[in-house]
Amino acid sequence: MTDLNSSTAPGKFLFVFDGDCAFCTTWVDRMARMLPRFPESIPSQWADLDSLGLTADDVSRYSWLITPTHQYAGHLAFSALLRAQPSVGLRFAGHLLATPPFSWVAAAAYAFVAVNRHRLPGGTPACRMPRPAADRA
Repeated sequence: MTDLNSSTAPGKFLFVFDGDCAFCTTWVDRMARMLPRFPESIPSQWADLDSLGLTADDVSRYSWLITPTHQYAGHLAFSALLRAQPSVGLRFAGHLLATPPFSWVAAAAYAFVAVNRHRLPGGTPACRMPRPAADRA
């Protein structure tokens, strides 16, 4: 994977997250401080979703890592971030998160956190995920 810090390169890496969610914003800030390599990040509310190939539904459900060649959503975005780190241990953990059966657990954990992020430390009512249209009727 290309260096995440090469922000001047064409087709740079970009991490897109829910900027209205205090829980998400807190964790993006923490990851940016903790990981030696972290891409530019932008709240989905500020991003030009069309140019990124994303929809409002995409960003309401997942955080995204956009690279010059791929779009990674949810747990796979986190996996790709880890696989780009200089530490062998973090890269190994990133590969595990993308490999069954570990990826199944990671996907379920990501879904659980996403649905319950408004209840987690740092979460606010604004963090609540939108209900599907069928549930609102």
